[in-house]
Amino acid sequence: MTTPVLDHWIAGGPDAGTSTRTGPVYDPALGVVAKEVRLGSAADVDKAVATAKEAFASWGRTSIAKRQQVLFGFRELLNQRKDELAAILTSEHGKVLGDAAGEVARGLEVVEFACGMPHLSKGAYSLGVSTDVDVYSIKEPLGVVGIISPFNFPAMVPMWFFPIAIATGNAVVLKPSEKDPSVANWMAALLKEAGLPDGVFNVVHGDKEAVDALLTHDDVAAISFVGSTPIAKYVYETATTHGKRVQALGGAKNHMLVLPDADLDLVADSAVNAGFGSAGERCMAISVVVAVDPVGDELIEKVRDRMGKLVIGDGRRGCDMGPLITREHRDKVAGYLDVAAEDGASVVVDGRGIEVDGEPDGFWLGPSLVDKVPTTSTVYTDEIFGPVLSVVRVSSYAEGVELINSGPYGNGTAIFTNDGGAARRFMLDAEVGMVGVNVPIPVPVAYHSFGGWKASIFGDAKAYGPQGVEFFTREKAVTSRWLDPSHGGINLGFPQND
Repeated sequence: MTTPVLDHWIAGGPDAGTSTRTGPVYDPALGVVAKEVRLGSAADVDKAVATAKEAFASWGRTSIAKRQQVLFGFRELLNQRKDELAAILTSEHGKVLGDAAGEVARGLEVVEFACGMPHLSKGAYSLGVSTDVDVYSIKEPLGVVGIISPFNFPAMVPMWFFPIAIATGNAVVLKPSEKDPSVANWMAALLKEAGLPDGVFNVVHGDKEAVDALLTHDDVAAISFVGSTPIAKYVYETATTHGKRVQALGGAKNHMLVLPDADLDLVADSAVNAGFGSAGERCMAISVVVAVDPVGDELIEKVRDRMGKLVIGDGRRGCDMGPLITREHRDKVAGYLDVAAEDGASVVVDGRGIEVDGEPDGFWLGPSLVDKVPTTSTVYTDEIFGPVLSVVRVSSYAEGVELINSGPYGNGTAIFTNDGGAARRFMLDAEVGMVGVNVPIPVPVAYHSFGGWKASIFGDAKAYGPQGVEFFTREKAVTSRWLDPSHGGINLGFPQND
C-alpha cells in the first residue's frame, strides 16, 4: 500500500510544492509510519509568503465586522467538529482523547477572544489638544506574519496566535511541527469553510530549511514561536537581525512548592495530573515537586499510590496516559532514570517496561517518580519533557523559593498551602511569569496573556490576550486640524437670528 503524503496548504488548497523531500509521521501508539509529510523548500516558503502578501492587500482593508464574522463562523464550525480534530491530534501526537479535547477547548478560548476584536483593537482620541487640533491613534495590521509551532500542542499553540493575527487584518504562514502536521491542514480547510479568503492562511510543512526561510524573508513582518529555549533564542536572534518583530516562547522547569500545611491529597492529585498529563510533554508540566519538611515521605506515598492506578496505553482506548511522540524521544526520556540512579537519587517508580493497553511497538514509557534528586543532576536541571516527576526536599519556605528563583527558566510555578499570607507572599517572591495558588498548571485564560520570564521567553510580547493584540498590530498616531468653516466664509445653512 502506498503511504499517503500530506501537502502544504497555499492559496486556499493543497499544494505539493517544489521539494522532493518528505518526513515520516508516526502513529505513536502503534509505532508505525501513518503518512509522510512534505518538507518544504525556501521556494515553497517564497510562494506561501507571496500568496499571503497578495491576500493581505485586500484582507488588511476588509472591514473589522467582516473579519469578525469569519472568526465567529470558524468558532462555530470548530465547536461542532472538535471531536474530529481531537481524534486527528491523538492519532499523530499520542495524547489521550481527553487531553486532546482539552487542548482544543483551550484553543477555542483564544478564537472566542479574537471574536471581540472590534472592541480590542480600538484606538484613542484626544479632542482639542490645541486650538482646533485633535490627536487620535489607530491600530493597523503588520502584513504577513509567520507562526512556528511545536509538536506538543499542534492545535492549541497555533490558535494562540492565528485567530488574533487574522482578526487584526494580517495574513498568516504557519510552519507546524513535522511530527504531527495534519491538524494544521484541517484547521486551514475549516477556516476556508468559514469564509476566510484564499491566501490569508497558509501552511508550509518542513524542517529547518523552511524555518530559516521564514525567519529571513523580507516580506515577513513578524514571527511567533513556541519551542525549546535554545531554538527560541536562535529564532529571536535570527529574525530580529532581519528586522522582524518576534515573540519566542522557550522552555521551562516548573516547580510545585508544597508547604507543611497543604492538603496532601490535593497535592498528590495535582502532581499526578500536572506531571503526567499529555505524557509530560508540555512546557507547563510540573516536573519538580519541592517538598518542605516534614511532608516528603507522606507525599511520596500518596503520589505513588495514585500512579499505580493509571492506565497507560492507546489514547483512543480510554486510557489515562498515552505514548511519547517518537521512539527517539522515548529513549532519551527513559535515559534520565539511569542518570537519576547514578547521581544518587531514589527511583521510586520506574516507568520502563510497564504493561500497556496498546500495541507492543508503541513509544511507551510509564509515569516515573524520582525522590531526593540532587539539584546538580541533569534530571533536575534539564527540561526532560516526559513523564518523569522529580521530588526535591527542602527545610523551609525560603529555601524552596531560593531554589525556584535560582534556575534559568521563569515560565510557571505553583504553591500548595492553606495559608493565604504565605500564598500572597509567594506570588510576589516567585520570579516567574505565571503563578498558581493551589493550581498546578497556571495557564491564563485567553483574555490574559501567556508567557514566562528569564530564559523562558525572548522578546517583549507574551502570547494571546492584550499583549497578543498589541503584537499583531502597530499604532499610528494622527494629528489633525480642521479650521472652522467660518474661516472660509462657508454658510452652513443653520438658522440665524438677526
